[in-house]
Amino acid sequence: MEVVSDPGAGLQAELRALGDKSVRRAATAAVVARRIVYAAAGLYAVIFAGAAVLHFLVFQSAHADLGTMAQAVWSTSHGHFLETTTLAGRNMTRLGGHVDPFLALFVPLWWVWSSPLMLAVVQAIAVSAGALPVYWLARKHLRSDRAAVHCALAYLVVPATQFNAFTVSSGFHSVSIAIPLILFAIWFLDEDRLLLFGAFALLAASTKEEIPAAVGCLGIWYAVRKGRKGVGLLIFAAGVGVSLVDFLVVIPHFSPSGIDPFVGRYEDVGGTPGGILHTALHDPVALLQAVATTHKLVYVLLLLAPFLGLWLLEPLLFLGAVPDLAINLLSAKTDQTVVAYHWTAGIVPFAIAATIFGVARLKRDPDAVSLYVLVAAACIAVYSPLLSVRGDISSWRSPTHSAKANALDLVPSGVPVSASNQLGAYLADRRYSYIFPTVRRATWVIVDRADPTYGDTAGYRRTVRELESSARWKIQYSSHGIEVFRRRQAAR
Repeated sequence: MEVVSDPGAGLQAELRALGDKSVRRAATAAVVARRIVYAAAGLYAVIFAGAAVLHFLVFQSAHADLGTMAQAVWSTSHGHFLETTTLAGRNMTRLGGHVDPFLALFVPLWWVWSSPLMLAVVQAIAVSAGALPVYWLARKHLRSDRAAVHCALAYLVVPATQFNAFTVSSGFHSVSIAIPLILFAIWFLDEDRLLLFGAFALLAASTKEEIPAAVGCLGIWYAVRKGRKGVGLLIFAAGVGVSLVDFLVVIPHFSPSGIDPFVGRYEDVGGTPGGILHTALHDPVALLQAVATTHKLVYVLLLLAPFLGLWLLEPLLFLGAVPDLAINLLSAKTDQTVVAYHWTAGIVPFAIAATIFGVARLKRDPDAVSLYVLVAAACIAVYSPLLSVRGDISSWRSPTHSAKANALDLVPSGVPVSASNQLGAYLADRRYSYIFPTVRRATWVIVDRADPTYGDTAGYRRTVRELESSARWKIQYSSHGIEVFRRRQAAR
């Protein structure tokens, strides 16, 4: 008898084989995508940490803010919590200007690597790690490994991220590390892993006074997206409450003047938080005039244009960026609306996360849309702190570089010192570290006549000449514009 094979069984076998191949291809694609993102984040960390190291080693880092932060960490490790020497020469806790107790977490690392450079390297590594939660969020919601890679790479190359990984303008600021911390918090909140969300949210909130309110806004997004109104309201209330305490209680309490030292930047719109609210209610045109300038429009475009407005499709998630946007746009200090500074840190994580959800809502090919975002980010990625590397390389082993190294070696450890801004970061590991021309109790002064960070160049050089002719100071070293002075002992 002839046996006839079952055609249905053969078809099922073929379908299973095709299914197995499809599963294997998907698994392979996932592995490749993950390796690309992890490798890109690692390479990014190496490049930007390397740039920060070079910048530091050629003596281009400044006391403000790298030296200030390093001094706060050193002081904390020696029992003076977050104490720094102000521009006016007064020692006080940083809580009188910024609420960033996050700095205290660096103390154990300082015991291992006692250098301001440690802060800059950790910053580069931390910001690079933010690519991981971006990749995870995009892979989950866009259901595409390729789109997830696009989003992670866009996060890395956008100028605002670059200037937080290597803040060439200020060297280091703890709020830059809020970027990856907020991204991890968003990831864990989206996963309903509330304990881990709380841990990362708390760490982020400790980096600067407005960040708790920014993180708190995630509660509104969570309440609407997940339907957990009670938890969402608690997150929102806690975040806003902590920021209000920081602004209205902590900073005024520790500030020598009893008020926030930065209110002067907001005089045109009311000064204090209460005054700004009053202006918003009674003279909203004043707020509009403060914001609607060409300079600030360019800032917003450089900051948000790479995301192609897709964050508008997830406005409740982008709401977390509003506190820092308001703080920056209402300020009269132009640096706050320049992408090259750390003031974008509270905006970047919400912009990229909201963009991911915006792409998902768009209902179009996520691979194509995310690629457009990556291309847009890449087009302006040339605006980068890495442009400074060429100048740093040319400074290496120059006569001035050697003079600075020799001069710094002369200053004894621990003594009160006054230094010009670009040399001050290298002498921050002491109780009293003044920025010249403030001298106060300093027994040593070290200056670079060509320090480019002083606005009043003529006044700065005149003060140096006065020091040279002073009978109270003796020149210990002078070479290529670098001078070291030692205070003469008073005659008995």
